[in-house]
Amino acid sequence: MSNTHVLVAHDLAVATPPASALSSRLAVEVADATRLAQMRMQWTDLLGRADVPNVLMDPAMVQAAADVYPESQSQALLVWKTLVGGQRQLVGLWAFSIGRPFQSALPIQMLTIPPGPHRYLATPVIDRDCLDETLDAMLDALCADPKLPKIAALDAMSTESPTMEALARVLAARGSPPCMLEQFRRPKLASALDGKSYLEKALSSSSRKKLRQHRRRLAEKGTLSNAILSDPDDVARALEDFMQMEAAGWKGQQGTALLNDPGSAAFMRKSIVSMATRGCASIHALYLDGRPISMQIVVRAGSAAYTWKTAYDERYRDFSPGMLLLEDYTIAFLADKSIAYVDSCSHDDNGFMSAWTERQAVADIWIDARLGGSATFWLLSTLQKLYRGARALTKDAYLAAQNWRKH
Repeated sequence: MSNTHVLVAHDLAVATPPASALSSRLAVEVADATRLAQMRMQWTDLLGRADVPNVLMDPAMVQAAADVYPESQSQALLVWKTLVGGQRQLVGLWAFSIGRPFQSALPIQMLTIPPGPHRYLATPVIDRDCLDETLDAMLDALCADPKLPKIAALDAMSTESPTMEALARVLAARGSPPCMLEQFRRPKLASALDGKSYLEKALSSSSRKKLRQHRRRLAEKGTLSNAILSDPDDVARALEDFMQMEAAGWKGQQGTALLNDPGSAAFMRKSIVSMATRGCASIHALYLDGRPISMQIVVRAGSAAYTWKTAYDERYRDFSPGMLLLEDYTIAFLADKSIAYVDSCSHDDNGFMSAWTERQAVADIWIDARLGGSATFWLLSTLQKLYRGARALTKDAYLAAQNWRKH
């Protein structure tokens, strides 16, 4: 659902010391992907203290983006806090690229967050005990660096979180309100129920009956089994099966499958295998006689899991293999006590993952790091809102025409 208003968050201000005063206690580093790759231990420690985990800020993900898309200059803001005794602790990480904003006709260079082509979550990973001061220090660092753009495009920023509330407060105090371009809610799995009880509550009795019939009919065609692949070599092989399956379906026909774009395929190979070697990636699969008919790529950041990409063999579409696998991994996720929630990474609330009953609010937002904002930001964000609005109207008209032709 499109939303073209400017978000002004003055009402979120609270009676605390100015963030600028607090941020003077912190040190900010602009790190390239090579430097960031050395921060694995600090990154893992930060995830345990973070308000919002974000797998797209993982050093392995940023390194993959930098290797495959060197022109994007993937980097990260690292914020360090000096503890008693002089030891430094990582309290914030916000990774970004430099380039043209996503879904924009404007010929401008901006910070694009997250880095890389898969824009599912822009939220910075920040210690929950120092959100305001860390964000203020990050924005000050952007202002001070002459090589970095001052305007940032946050694609799919989590909006119902203390991190977003802190960002709104900090921007309001700096006199630079953000521009919200579009907001939406996407499926999320977060429940204390076991898998069987959850699915009984989430799916209608008729849906569950139909899925049992599909599973039984598939089992009549051969041996039906499922697996969770986490060994790096197994993940690498399964990823190739996944991309071949995806390319054989409608995405391949439309030219949007991973294998249609050498860069996207290379990024997936580098990022997923690298994450698997760190125990942060797996592939859930449903097999018929040893051949995959549905697959789901899952990545992890701390206590959060992300169902990143899904594909199924369209020869078996009448048996709903994607929904059958969703049943399987829903049960597996809810049985894993190390997982607090699962982000669907969906772009909207449509599709089979809408069976999950919880929702996560995200928004595409532009911000200006400069104190007081700028006329340039106001002009560019206004043009972007007009462009996105026109784009949405065109899409709606196209879908209406397609629906009319069908009838």
